[in-house]
Amino acid sequence: MLSLGDLTTTEQIIEKSRFITYSMHVEGEEEAREMISMIRDEHRLATHVCYAYIADKLGNLQRFSDDGEPSGTAGMPILDVLKKNRLFETCICVVRYFGGIKLGAGGLVRAYSGGAAENVAFAKKYDYLLCRMLALKVGYGMIDSVKLFLSSHECELKSTEYLESVFFHVAVKDSCADSFQKDLIDYCNGKVEISEKETYFYPFPLAI
Repeated sequence: MLSLGDLTTTEQIIEKSRFITYSMHVEGEEEAREMISMIRDEHRLATHVCYAYIADKLGNLQRFSDDGEPSGTAGMPILDVLKKNRLFETCICVVRYFGGIKLGAGGLVRAYSGGAAENVAFAKKYDYLLCRMLALKVGYGMIDSVKLFLSSHECELKSTEYLESVFFHVAVKDSCADSFQKDLIDYCNGKVEISEKETYFYPFPLAI
């Protein structure tokens, strides 16, 4: 599942109107509505706050709003950007401060879709994959070996704890978790203890 990360903001000035676009990952409709409410509160004097979101992992939960713009000129063009980029659990809001020059229906569609597309192109994208969180326990003498192994394998190091032993907390794709553990044990000559934690969707950054 492709989605975005934390809040990303971009801005355009088109015929003296100011368009500010926000996007972020949302887990469910409640988070999407919270994001929209936050932006409305921040821009109480804005002429329009238009939005679209796909709030689930399957693409079934879709909503959009023109917020007073002519029907079909804002919300749907923003939603089309989400669909074209295959983004799920993602919300995009475009705030407009009217500058005195009317853009016409075609101009509005280009402004809202263009602002959303520019924002998505700028935002950091993630592949949310089913993963297992693994806790790797090793002695201090194995730190460099484990770091070298992790750097050469597809995984995401989430945190490291330096206690009486060293604990690496690593997210590994569920599809390759078994082979990852076997290879690591072989690489460390058995000098590693592996504990499986929760399984969940984890965001892996997409290579640019």
